[in-house]
Amino acid sequence: MKPMHAWLLVAALAAAVPLRAAELAALPADPFFAPYRALKAGAPSRPVLRAGDRLAICGDSITEQKMYSRIMETYLTVCTPDLGVAVRQYGWSGERCDGFLRRMTNDVLRFQPTVATTCYGMNDHRYKPYEEAVGAEYRALQTAIVRSMKAHGVRIVTGSSGTVNKMPHWVKTASGTVQDLNLSLLQLRNIALEVARAERQPFADIYLPMLTVGVESQKKFGPGFMIAGQDGVHPGWAGQLVMAWAFLRVLAPGGDLGSITIDPATGLASATGGHRVMSAKRGEAVVESRRYPFCATGPLDQDSSLRAGMALVPFNEELNRLRLVVWTPPAPRCRVVWGGATNTYDAAALRAGVNLAADFPANPFSEAFKRVDDAVLAKQAFETDQIKKRFHGAEGKADMEGTAARTEAEREPLVKAIRAAFVPVTHTIRVEAAE
Repeated sequence: MKPMHAWLLVAALAAAVPLRAAELAALPADPFFAPYRALKAGAPSRPVLRAGDRLAICGDSITEQKMYSRIMETYLTVCTPDLGVAVRQYGWSGERCDGFLRRMTNDVLRFQPTVATTCYGMNDHRYKPYEEAVGAEYRALQTAIVRSMKAHGVRIVTGSSGTVNKMPHWVKTASGTVQDLNLSLLQLRNIALEVARAERQPFADIYLPMLTVGVESQKKFGPGFMIAGQDGVHPGWAGQLVMAWAFLRVLAPGGDLGSITIDPATGLASATGGHRVMSAKRGEAVVESRRYPFCATGPLDQDSSLRAGMALVPFNEELNRLRLVVWTPPAPRCRVVWGGATNTYDAAALRAGVNLAADFPANPFSEAFKRVDDAVLAKQAFETDQIKKRFHGAEGKADMEGTAARTEAEREPLVKAIRAAFVPVTHTIRVEAAE
């Protein structure tokens, strides 16, 4: 074995300092979690995103799946339109931190992002039990990425990797057990957090939510529910929703998407937060909305469902609140009819306010939301082709600047298609006594 470089040795020794109990995150009492010693990450102190930001979403094949990145871009488009954030995704299958560092200037920084998220560690841990040399290299590379971003004026949210469900047998060099791999990924998660703190940049904890939700979901829905994906590594929609939530609660915490207030006794109604009452009568309001809730349908017990992810983390509570408040409800129990769906509530709940986004998975925004989401997918699919095939193919090798200019011209109509799809939605809410 080659001698360890001095910087690797120093970093390895620093990583070996024992953790004190006060520094550790609280985990469930289940004996499963006993071996896991995770540093406290802390809650986000303030939103990272500012109006007009340009966000780069960077990572490995999990990012290249264009699932959590798509959730994030669609959310920022329809739920926080006032920010006007422009988004690009830069996922690259099989990538480690060193590979991203090599291509970061050409592929990412050339587009002058103001904010970036990274999600590395899954490939960096080599799919084997933790080794200090691997951890030291990861620390050095993460530090180099963060410092390079900062030097170019980019605010960077360092994200941890997620977890594994089972041994990835498609990785021929994988060794150890599932617990070995998750403990190794935990070490890298702790290192990523330490780097973010040292560089005074925010951190997004994907690992701990995936670990705890993974156990909880299998207890609730059975061993077939794989939060980290059926292949053991690449999450389905439920896990991808958890990942997006972990990033969005750091990038754009708040989640107030506005409110609609109806007073059946007087026939008056009002709205806030991008919503406008067009007309009202007793128990009914017609509203025009220029901000959408995040819409997700599907079963609650399948890892292929976005809605399942919403049931496992507080996505709706923290990020997706469109409130309906009813003054003077007409009866102790009332029906709320919205689009083609109906829910029944106690009068007290309506007076306090209910979350339409959580309670109506299918709603008047669903079709418009899908059009925006489809347009986001088309753009992100082009971005993968732009970077992986065009920039790093024969075209880019022959003329990098010309390739960048041509592909940007091709990308622009896809950006405009997202804007064109995001149109105001007019909808009717009716409140009536339940029989």
